[in-house]
Amino acid sequence: MTQVLLCSAAIVTLSMGIRHGFGLWLQPVTMDRGWTRETFALAVAVQNLAWGLAGPFAGMLADRFGAVRVLVTAALLYAGGLVLMAMATSGLAFTGSAGVMIGMAQAGCTYAVVYGVIGRQVAPERRSWAMGVTAAAGSFGQFLMVPLSSSLIAALGWQEALVLLACAVLLIVPLARGLKEPPVVARHGVVPQSIGEAVREAFGYRSFQLLMAGYFVCGFQVVFIGIHLPSYLRDQGLSPQVATTSLALIGLFNVFGTYAAGVLGQRIAKRHLLSAIYALRSLFIVAFLLTPLSPLSAGLFSAAIGLLWLSTVPVTTAAVAQIFGVKHLSMLGGFVFLSHQVGSFLGVWLGGKLFDATGSYDVVWWIAVGLGVFAALVNLPVKETPILRQAPAAA
Repeated sequence: MTQVLLCSAAIVTLSMGIRHGFGLWLQPVTMDRGWTRETFALAVAVQNLAWGLAGPFAGMLADRFGAVRVLVTAALLYAGGLVLMAMATSGLAFTGSAGVMIGMAQAGCTYAVVYGVIGRQVAPERRSWAMGVTAAAGSFGQFLMVPLSSSLIAALGWQEALVLLACAVLLIVPLARGLKEPPVVARHGVVPQSIGEAVREAFGYRSFQLLMAGYFVCGFQVVFIGIHLPSYLRDQGLSPQVATTSLALIGLFNVFGTYAAGVLGQRIAKRHLLSAIYALRSLFIVAFLLTPLSPLSAGLFSAAIGLLWLSTVPVTTAAVAQIFGVKHLSMLGGFVFLSHQVGSFLGVWLGGKLFDATGSYDVVWWIAVGLGVFAALVNLPVKETPILRQAPAAA
């Protein structure tokens, strides 16, 4: 179990850490290329959508053939996407690299695939905790990689920085070997559930639908904030250092938040924990908007929202595993994450679209508040007990 957790944590640190810093590239790229913010935002929005659409298929392949092949392929695609992102000279090429290629790569080297291995290799009584540890690693990656990315941009330029990060992401290839799973031994007398049966069962179950609805909101909030917060702070007259520090604080405090969520997910009802997380997000956003903006208020908001940033990830995935089991966990986790990424698409795209239209992010901030209240409510009726399946009839 130790090897699985260490390699999983390192993989998520690289894949999510690089991705969390993309907001730092918004102004350098758009100013250098002469593009609007919507052009950049659309590429990142497509990235999130491609990630979500590819997620169920990546999870399906990982469940069927093992995570190692999927992780290696995704790492190579990720590195290629970063290099082509640096070379892109048109909005279409930028969307193809930063959007489609990197989005598909992230589907194969982040939570859905990694959590499938953890779910099958860690005992149920420690599963939520183990997923919390891995999510915390992704947050530490943000804390580590965001200042590094900012320094690389300042020292070398945004294009050279992307090429160096492409080299770094290739470390996922050797790390993937640590997630090799033993062959699955079929139990006598047990008829395995097919992929189609698993999909029909999940989508026909009300609690799965509610978890997907809540995860949609999670995607909208975190990707809007992650991509547009640095520019929002700079637009309000704060320095680039404040913007970088804010993203780093989100990552640092989410290390504690995701670990705590994983631990609490073993002790209290996951639906109550998820509802509280979404409600507190809305509360913190309202407080941020109504407080005079300063480096101190930006830092306090980043710390507070960081505690809740990825804390939904281990809790939601552990709830899916608890309800449906772990055989198809990577695939079902991919479907839940698809909903998250549709929300991400809308959050990042609307941020750029409405800013270009109104010159302000205010409307999108308040949409994020309303959606948080909605998610807090829809998670309360979730039933977490294992689903009852009818045993096959005796011959």
